[in-house]
Amino acid sequence: MFRMRRFQNILLILKGITTYALVGESGTGKSFRAKLLAQKYGINVIIDDGLLIQQDKIIAGHSAKREKTYMGAVRTALFDDKQQRDQVAKTLQKMKVKKVLILGTSDKMVQKIAMRLQLPAPAKIIKIEEIATKEEIEQARRTRAIEGKHVIPVPAVEIKRKYPRIFYNAVRVFRKNRAGLNTAKTFKLYEKSVVRPEFSRKGGILISEEALSQAVNLYVNEYDHQVIIKKLTIKASAQGYRIVITIDVPFGTQLTGKIHNLQEYVVDSIERDTGILLEEVSIIIDKIRQEEGKK
Repeated sequence: MFRMRRFQNILLILKGITTYALVGESGTGKSFRAKLLAQKYGINVIIDDGLLIQQDKIIAGHSAKREKTYMGAVRTALFDDKQQRDQVAKTLQKMKVKKVLILGTSDKMVQKIAMRLQLPAPAKIIKIEEIATKEEIEQARRTRAIEGKHVIPVPAVEIKRKYPRIFYNAVRVFRKNRAGLNTAKTFKLYEKSVVRPEFSRKGGILISEEALSQAVNLYVNEYDHQVIIKKLTIKASAQGYRIVITIDVPFGTQLTGKIHNLQEYVVDSIERDTGILLEEVSIIIDKIRQEEGKK
């Protein structure tokens, strides 16, 4: 009873917050543009890759960029760890902020983060394509794919202090304020940190077969928890990964449409969230399962 009452009190306090979200595929430049977007909407708190950032300071959380495996980074970014999300939620409660910007790779991801941090669902979701040109997005993708560089929207001194091992460089951006004459005071300097995560080496994302297997299991379960994976085969080649998923499905499943949609969901989710290339994903139905009580 005590726990329920405490949970309700936190929700009540966080009701006054308006949540915004910036959504875009991995490596499209969301973190690079986060501060400029926050300035436009008068937001001074950003949630990005497991971190709670206010102004130029990391206030709470843990950076997904410090994780040694890709799946570890995904879990950190999604606030899977109870201690991490409780710390950030309590910090938000004490700060009594009015607006928060959440960064994520999909609408579903930012909604999940908001829910886990006891924030209202995003009132406005901005797509990266709305604030960056096609050329800028492609350049960001090339930088991520070739050099393995990521951006954290805080100054270099903050990253050097907290995560010195992943720090690579600093980027300074000048932006003209909306009002005022063309003088030095009308320009504001933003500094962002460029990092090379533990899970990224020589520009390529390293993901073990075990981690990829975990990802496939996660996405299949997200799509339909009644689908059971009996066997999973993963082979890597120069062209990408080839995945064969053998499944059991419940009796009555519309096989043609559902299996095709499941295949697309797995491919889209993995390529979107990891940036790795999938050469082929095949799904084999081993058995149609008769559910208990329906015989």
